[in-house]
Order: sequence, then structure tokens, then C-alpha cells
Amino acid sequence: MARKYFGTDGIRGRANGLITPELALKVGQAAGLVFQRGEHRHRVVIGKDTRLSGYMIETAMIAGFTSVGMDVLQLGPIPTPAVAMLTKSMRADLGVMISASHNLFDDNGIKLFGPRGFKLSDEVEKQIEQLMDENLDKRLAESASLGRARRIDGVHDRYIEFAKRTLPRDLSLEGLRVVVDCANGAAYKVVPEALWELGADVIAIGVDPDGFNINKDCGSTSPEALSRKVREMRADVGIALDGDADRVLVIDERGHLVDGDQLLAVIAQSWKEDGRLAKPGIVATVMSNLGLERFLAGEGIELVRTPVGDRYVLEQMLKLGYNLGGEPSGHIIMSDFTTTGDGFVSALQVLSMVQKLGRPVSEVCHRFEPLPQILKNVRYRTGKPLDNPEVKSAITAAEKRLNGSGRLLVRSSGTEPVIRVMGEGDDRNVVEEAVDLIVSALSFTAAA
Repeated sequence: MARKYFGTDGIRGRANGLITPELALKVGQAAGLVFQRGEHRHRVVIGKDTRLSGYMIETAMIAGFTSVGMDVLQLGPIPTPAVAMLTKSMRADLGVMISASHNLFDDNGIKLFGPRGFKLSDEVEKQIEQLMDENLDKRLAESASLGRARRIDGVHDRYIEFAKRTLPRDLSLEGLRVVVDCANGAAYKVVPEALWELGADVIAIGVDPDGFNINKDCGSTSPEALSRKVREMRADVGIALDGDADRVLVIDERGHLVDGDQLLAVIAQSWKEDGRLAKPGIVATVMSNLGLERFLAGEGIELVRTPVGDRYVLEQMLKLGYNLGGEPSGHIIMSDFTTTGDGFVSALQVLSMVQKLGRPVSEVCHRFEPLPQILKNVRYRTGKPLDNPEVKSAITAAEKRLNGSGRLLVRSSGTEPVIRVMGEGDDRNVVEEAVDLIVSALSFTAAA
């Protein structure tokens, strides 16, 4: 059964469109009831990014949680992985991150973490959805059992110490000039400070949030500004985070982009050499480049693919006993350290390799030649375009055009009304022709 509210990464949509105070209140009540297990005083931690709508959603969720008897600990603006970590370390029953990740400020979302810091399973999300559509008046707490809310100080320091402990104690970033772009988002305070504490010469951009500029022409979705700054400052490396800092991309000293596939290759090869891979394999999604798969095979490392979404990557990691996985977008999960994607901790692993090898980032972070890969998005208004006979026919024709020399992936986005069409293969012209066949059919259907 399709879920009504939850997508591939929590609940996400336009603020005061899908994401209303009423919805946030219902999520708080429903999730609070689902996670009340036992007779102890229950608590939830809530973090957020820097969107204007975060105030509205946080306040409504606090009302929802306290109305069913849960105490609320407010963390303020802080990265998503910090919320996951603090949920576990503060022994909370539930963690909440109010963020739409890499989307612009108009959108917002709600991500939920269980008491061990993991994102919720489909089954638990369905339980929450079912309660959201019920009348919960008779399940509210008695007057004397209502929850309390208070703001927690010092959470940035806790996350900084956690991130620093993922590196060897004697490793310093001294001598590295690092430009970090925090996307005017959740990491705007904590990451520049952590890099400085590790000894780097830090130049920070995207650290002036005003409620409206999160991810706007900055961060991992728009790395051009970071690329220019790296060249201008003659920096050794640039780090591009997204709005909630659960993903990262890197810019080398020449201003060139390094995507998540290359970062996975760097970490996987390094960990194998150091005996740190739990098993000779990693997990990636169907979007990862075939070049990564071929490189890893040459290193004796298996690549297991999952559907798009870091929660699916983590599920397979836990199931198969792997401790590294990720996506080309820069969601990288290292289960020795984290329970979700952590852009900053991932960047630290790469910086540690740069220091260890004493070579430029352009050399350290170029492990394979990616196959030509083309991704195009088609936005639609209503309906299910992929069920259209003309679209299905176009997909069949595109597959014949590739003739086994590449692969196609056509899927609906889990977070917005968009169909994503991806193709890759050895011949870029053939791939582009195949992708355009499908995009043309989708565009005609969407306009109809």
C-alpha cells in the first residue's frame, strides 16, 4: 500500500502547502503515541535547519508531542546527522529533524529517527500515518501528564567532539586551506568551527542564513560559487554541504567537482588497504556510475545496488554486514560512526586521506573515469506519467537504442512531482538519444 504522507526521506513539501501547522501537530501526536513504550517519562529531541517555516513547524510539533505526554528537547539549527547522534546519546525515544534537505526555502519537511538514531522503517511510518488520520482526542494526555519543552545548550560542542573522534587523535588538518560552503543551512556554525579546531585554514561561505537563502545558489546543489572561491583563494580543497548537511560534494584545487561516487571510491579503497572494511563490499544505489562498479571490482570490492534513498542503502548495509555505502549526490553512510548520511564526517575521511598521501585533491579523489551519464528531470502536475502507454513505448524504444551497451533508469522522485530519467553507457551520443526519447514522451504527457 502506498504511503500517504511519507516519501523516501520523511515528509516533504511546500511550507503552508502540504507542510502545515495542522500536519506538524498530527505528526507530533501520532509519532509520540507510537514511540511511547514503557512507563518511563518519554522525550523527543527536535533539530531544524534555517528555513523561515522552521519556527512554525517546530512550534506545532512541540504542541503535538507535549499533548500526548512527551517532553521536548529543542536543539535549534543543527545538522541532520547531529540529530540522529543526539537522539541516541541523549537516550531520547524519538528524534526529529525539520528540514527539506537540499530544496529551496519554500519547502520544508519532517525526518524522524528512532531511539537508536536510525530512520524509521516503512512499517513504523505506516503506523504513524494511520494514527494521523484518526481522531486522537481520547488518547491525549491527562492535564497532569502533559509534556514540557526546553531548549538544550551545548549541542554544537557535542557534535564537534563526535566528528573529531572519527579521525585518528594525532591527525591534524594543519597546512590545508579549506573553503567550506554550508549552504546557509544547518551547519553554518558548527562545521567551520570544527575545521578550525582541527587546524585547517578555514574560509567559510554560505554562513549567513536569513530564512530565505538556504541552498540558494550555494551548497552541494549549486557548487559553482564554491568552485570560484577555491580558485580565488588558491585553496587546497572545497567542501560543499547541503541545507541539512547530510550530504557532501568536494571541489579539488583546480575548481573541479568531485561527486559522491568518487568519494566512495576513495574511502572504500583506503579502508580496504587499512583493513577497515567489514566485508569486501559496499552498498550504493542504482544511480551510481558504472565506472565506480568497474573500479571496485578491480580492487576486489563488490558493489551492491539499492533503490534511490539513503535509508535503503543503510538497510542493505545492516542486512549484509557492510560498513560503507552511499549515493552520487554525496549521501555517504559509515556505520562505524553514524546511523545516517553525514556530510561533514565523510569530508573528514577524505581530508585525512589527502593529509596521509600528501598529494593534491585532484589526484587523491580521481580513482576512476566515469562513464557518460545523463540525467534529465521532467516535472508534471498530476497523475502517473509512467503508466502512460506512449511513455512505456518510448522507454522500450530507448532500451533498444542502447542495445545492451548501457543502462536506463526511469523513476518518480520520492520528494517532488518529478520524473527522473537517467542513462549511461560507453557512447555519450547514443545515451543522450535514448534519454531524449523518454523525456520527449514525458514532456508531451505532462503538458497534456
